[in-house]
Amino acid sequence: MNTSRSRGMTLGAPRSVALAVLLTVGAFTGAAPDARGEEARTETPVVSTNPVGGVTETLVRVRAPLPASFGARPAACDWLSYLRYRAAGGPADSADADRILVAQPGILEGAGAFDSVARNTVSRAAAQGQHIEFWALDRRSNCLEDRTGVASGDQHTAVDYYYRDKQVDGRTFDGYIGNGDLGWMAKLGIERTVRDQYDLLTAELPDQQLRKQKVLCGGHSLGGVITGYFATADFDGDRATTADAGHNQCAGYFALDTTVSTSLADLSGSIPDDTNLPDVGLGYGVVQAGLDSGVLSRTLSAPVLLNPETMTLLAITGLGALQDPDGETDLPRYLPDNTNIEVTNRFLFSEDTATFLSGSPAVKDFRLTNEAILGALMDDHSVPLAFLQSSVGFFDGGPVVDKNFPVANGSEEQPALFGSEYKAIPGQPGGPLYTWRNYDRVGDPDDPGYRSADGTPFTDAGKEVTDIQELARSMAEQPLDFTEQYFPTKLVTDIQMSTSPQIKRLVVHADGLTANPTLTVLAGDGLLAGRVPADLDPVVADGYQHLDVLTAAPTQNNGRPEPVSTNLTEFARDPGQGT
Repeated sequence: MNTSRSRGMTLGAPRSVALAVLLTVGAFTGAAPDARGEEARTETPVVSTNPVGGVTETLVRVRAPLPASFGARPAACDWLSYLRYRAAGGPADSADADRILVAQPGILEGAGAFDSVARNTVSRAAAQGQHIEFWALDRRSNCLEDRTGVASGDQHTAVDYYYRDKQVDGRTFDGYIGNGDLGWMAKLGIERTVRDQYDLLTAELPDQQLRKQKVLCGGHSLGGVITGYFATADFDGDRATTADAGHNQCAGYFALDTTVSTSLADLSGSIPDDTNLPDVGLGYGVVQAGLDSGVLSRTLSAPVLLNPETMTLLAITGLGALQDPDGETDLPRYLPDNTNIEVTNRFLFSEDTATFLSGSPAVKDFRLTNEAILGALMDDHSVPLAFLQSSVGFFDGGPVVDKNFPVANGSEEQPALFGSEYKAIPGQPGGPLYTWRNYDRVGDPDDPGYRSADGTPFTDAGKEVTDIQELARSMAEQPLDFTEQYFPTKLVTDIQMSTSPQIKRLVVHADGLTANPTLTVLAGDGLLAGRVPADLDPVVADGYQHLDVLTAAPTQNNGRPEPVSTNLTEFARDPGQGT
């Protein structure tokens, strides 16, 4: 094994031929654009097992070279990518669609995270006779990701690829990219990010009047702030001419558990304290010099929990949940031993501080199904990171106990970063096979109704909204990642230094924030719960967590249609109904 690189994980489930075929398609569509010649644009089909019908998905790549001042970079990074969702019976040309929703991802998030909300919205609109498109944008830096192992369709193959130098389709994993090879990302901040969106829109929809009439601009989490900077930007360098102004590329804005603004204030608590984010109190010039020299990390990550390796592990875990959801996982035991994996597992699977420090019992001491291990990594009653939480059900099959690490359940001092829900963990190592009760089976007659030690029910049907299989598909089937391995540090530091002259100059058309109607949809239990001004007239999705606004199932436990896609569909029909 090459010890110079970090490696991933897998489990011993039977290989699914159908899934392998689908993921092979994903591998093809995710190939580097430069490998296909000098075309300026490519569009290839994406096949998915998602049950929402009548939606056509393609992967679109548009050539958009960076200026020479950015320096050396992989050829694939001179392309912009997005996932295009449209009604199967609708027009093939985007310009002929009734409306086009263009979505910016949040922090540490890729285009694949929008899969469910995009399909739900396009399908719902088509059922009402409206042909809309949903474009899930990928940040330019995602060109660095290697999905070859995940796209093999087999978990063990994926682990062998990322950890054991095994070839897949003639390719060997080159390892995760270090800071010294990412000099070009030192300049990848908010100015370049909104310019990339503008360049993509003008390339795909050259008619400015059409963009102004049909495009709705928005995003999730940090994507709302990026949309704010886009709305206020001037793209031709002449503020007196406004056809190029960001707000004149959009007929309206939408914000998914965020607000359209130029400040991170509403998203406080969304960035973990242990990441390598530099102290912006040093000033813009010092931070930029640190990024340019490589003294500061050019990507946002942490030694454990949040880094390229752990982001890859999430996709591999999703793959196992698709392959053999009810089969017993061997994933924790199949993974190689390294500090990143060991400490991450301790953080996520420790009942209390003593368990974390001793490392016993460890996750490998429990019997878990493939779905249960994915649920443990992503559910709001398990993972103690609010921005990674979704509501996909609960553990089943054996006794559970309170997870009182890193904070105790019911603590009045619980930081927003950890979320508000009580956390649980399997309680019997070496015992029964722990399974996963999907969102739509919570509250059924056979539900054990697990409770905390203080008698508080861990969950109920009203708090469960996402199908764990849909989540797994978004994480493992998409050719563009659900998570983001190489998030540009400069994108956050720029926004954090919004009052510096270098960033203030980017807000040319300040009235652009209110120039168009806005739809704000909040997760009822998410990061912004109770913190958004009432004058924004937000739609609140009850029981939702931060990721649920993207991943929720089309039909909810109350029998009603999913509210995020429902409101996006109505807003697309008539943006004037927004605030």
